[in-house]
Amino acid sequence: MAAPLTLLLIVAVTIRAVLFRSSLAEIISERVEVVSPLNAWKRVVEGLALLDLGVSPYSGDVFHETPFMIYLFHFTVDYAEIVFMIADGITAVALYLSVQIYNKDVFRKQKYALESDRYPADCLELLRSPKEMFYIPLKVAMFYLLNPFTILSCVAKSTCGLNNAIIALFIFCTLKGSALLSGILLALATYQSIYPLTLFAPALLFFLQRLYIPVNPRRSSFWFFTLQYAFIYVGSLVVITGLSFFLLGSWDFMPSVYGFILSVPDLTPNIGLFWYFFAEMFEHFRLFFSCVFQINVFFYTIPLSIKLKEHPVFLIFMQIAIISIFKSYPTVGDVALYMAFLPAWSHLYRFLRNIFLVSCVLLACSALFPVLWHLWIYAGSANSNFYYAITLLFNFGQILLVSDYFYAYLRREHHLTHGLYLQKKDGTEATLVLK
Repeated sequence: MAAPLTLLLIVAVTIRAVLFRSSLAEIISERVEVVSPLNAWKRVVEGLALLDLGVSPYSGDVFHETPFMIYLFHFTVDYAEIVFMIADGITAVALYLSVQIYNKDVFRKQKYALESDRYPADCLELLRSPKEMFYIPLKVAMFYLLNPFTILSCVAKSTCGLNNAIIALFIFCTLKGSALLSGILLALATYQSIYPLTLFAPALLFFLQRLYIPVNPRRSSFWFFTLQYAFIYVGSLVVITGLSFFLLGSWDFMPSVYGFILSVPDLTPNIGLFWYFFAEMFEHFRLFFSCVFQINVFFYTIPLSIKLKEHPVFLIFMQIAIISIFKSYPTVGDVALYMAFLPAWSHLYRFLRNIFLVSCVLLACSALFPVLWHLWIYAGSANSNFYYAITLLFNFGQILLVSDYFYAYLRREHHLTHGLYLQKKDGTEATLVLK
């Protein structure tokens, strides 16, 4: 599989290199669907200019990236295009290796369950074969590298690509079983954008499952490992934040980065749900609705962790998707990360109910974003309602996609336990309903 992956990386780098040298690069870098006030390259350049003048990059209201990010580009600004291409390559390879590890684990558990005769006789057709699983890691890497959303994000030099690389490495280290590296990388991802905090729960559940520690608050082993992993995570976060203070000599980055993410002061249009709503809101309601909107990202973690405690890898996918939908400044690069996992759930296709509708909605919205933006900003024949309407539809499509995969996953697990052909007490065919 090394040769196809290498070929895929070469093709992906070639596409990006060609676009970097084309006239489209400047146009793409201005697209509000691709960059946001948090990760736009022109804001990074502005921050670098202030840093070179000996002024804090956070003294104005332009730069909102972390200190680590600005110091990374302080030394590599002349090779920025290479950095972003390497970041995409790292993300793809990390996802490739992660799914490879996950498939081996799934096949091992499936083989053990078959030998123990745990599956009903009529659901054997639902089991995954090695031949079917062999090309899935390559498909995942392909879905990431050749996804137009990823390519656009890379060509625009959005720092979202670097955040995706950190999250992908976190997933790889988690599935590899390294609690230390997993905690450090999760802390780094949280340091970058707060929201990956919700990935703590699935990572913890994975390690508990791997070490055969039951999720039982009455067991001392459960608390011992939970506190151990939490200490690695929180300790790493404190060290990273402390290093940022020593780099800058002040805490100016705290309100400029995290306060900016949480309070959403910049209402530049994007593909998220915040900007239009906050633009129309009375100022004295702002704090309340900021809390209501922000809690969406974190609220679903507990119920999903309870429901999917036996399936932490799928829970990671769900959490990444929720972050990309409900974060305050989302871009298409965030969407590309969770969409890369879709080939890993190819065995769920037979249970998906709305996949054709969702595909049409997402494709139509992707095409209409630039059209409605042009009609609003340049032609003057539309207004912000048109653009926000297509944004709502795009997010509705994402929610429908994620909920459909959630239903399909739970339905397959139910069939593996109770059989494929369910019947009511009167002998008629039963319908499975997700409640």
